[in-house]
Amino acid sequence: MKMVMAVVPREEANEVIAELVAAGHTATFVESKGGALRQSSQALFIVVRDPDLDQVLDTISRSCRSALTLTGEEAAAPEAAPTRQNTVVGGAVVFVWELERFERFGAYGGD
Repeated sequence: MKMVMAVVPREEANEVIAELVAAGHTATFVESKGGALRQSSQALFIVVRDPDLDQVLDTISRSCRSALTLTGEEAAAPEAAPTRQNTVVGGAVVFVWELERFERFGAYGGD
C-alpha cells in the first residue's frame, strides 16, 4: 500500500476529492498555506493499493492545473522601468511513500 499526500489549491480540492470518491477512493484533508504567495491549500492524504496508484495520480493531475500570474512591480535600479514578476500558481505537489501498515479502528472499521 502507498500513502499519497497531494497539496492542491483550495479552489481545486473539492474537484479532486469528488473525482477520487467517484473512482472509489477516499481522502482526508487539512488546510495549509505555503508557496511564494502563501496561497491557501489543502493537503489530501489518500491510502492507495499499489495497483491503483497510477489511477489516483492521473486523477490528481487531471483535476489540478497551474497558471501564470503577475505579481508586484519591481525595479532593478531607480532609473530602470518597473517590471512585473511572473509566478506559477495552482497545480499540485504530490508525495508518495510506502505504507508499512494500515488499520481502521472503531467507526472507521465498521465495528
